[in-house]
Amino acid sequence: MRTRFAPSPTGPLHLGHAYSAILAHDMARAAGGEFLLRIEDIDRSRARLEWEDLIYDDLHWLGLAWESPVMRQSDRLPIYRHTLTRLWNRDAVFACTCNRRDILAAASAPNEGEPVTGPDGIVYPGTCRAHRSDEGKRPVPEDTALRLDMARAVTEAVAFEETGHGPNGETGAITAESRQLVTEIGDVVLARRDIGTSYHLSVVIDDAAQGITHVTRGEDLFEATKIHVVLQRLLGLPTPIYHHHRLIRDESGRRLAKRDDARAIRTYRDDGASPEDIRRLVGLA
Repeated sequence: MRTRFAPSPTGPLHLGHAYSAILAHDMARAAGGEFLLRIEDIDRSRARLEWEDLIYDDLHWLGLAWESPVMRQSDRLPIYRHTLTRLWNRDAVFACTCNRRDILAAASAPNEGEPVTGPDGIVYPGTCRAHRSDEGKRPVPEDTALRLDMARAVTEAVAFEETGHGPNGETGAITAESRQLVTEIGDVVLARRDIGTSYHLSVVIDDAAQGITHVTRGEDLFEATKIHVVLQRLLGLPTPIYHHHRLIRDESGRRLAKRDDARAIRTYRDDGASPEDIRRLVGLA
């Protein structure tokens, strides 16, 4: 077993991060496996070195240890670009100049009904896909977003093994039919104009590069896993076993976010809490 914890250095880790990291770490150690750390810092406008340093500090304080070296996504942009070029040459992605307002307007047009939402928000209405022409014959554009052509990418159902649970209790063998992927998820962004990649593309490439056998993460990413399995098949990469877990929420039932400094691990540390206190707070003691 090889698991990983993959935080973004865009703010302090909170109790939800602690739960996910400890759970992945303990699962790996119990199985005699390995626990890896990956820094997902592709959003250079928000990532900060001081937050990255605090990630290491907090995780060490929690008593977690990981294999070296730590992977940093900002070091891997050429690899993501190479993969996008492969997909572009196969005509599996297309350039998209739509902004959020364009997508909302098209998806909300008369006779379209209520916009369908998926893991990335409103399902893309296909505006730029309908206007593509011989894109694979010219270089990959660098000044625009690139979307996966879901209808071309999937011709049959995809499946993965779930040992945790989705938001509605989904577990075991999870299957997504090709029609569902097209209509309920659609043409997701694989490269943002300002970043050159996306979470979906990078996480799939990096999990394969690190040899991750078991992905442990929050149930809020359950639906996104279907996108990742599509990309794994498209790129000829292995599909890990997935273990989605419950989310740590505040008193009102909202999931914790990085802006919720009151529940930051550093705040608990400064208030005199111990690593065992954190384990108890998240239900792992």
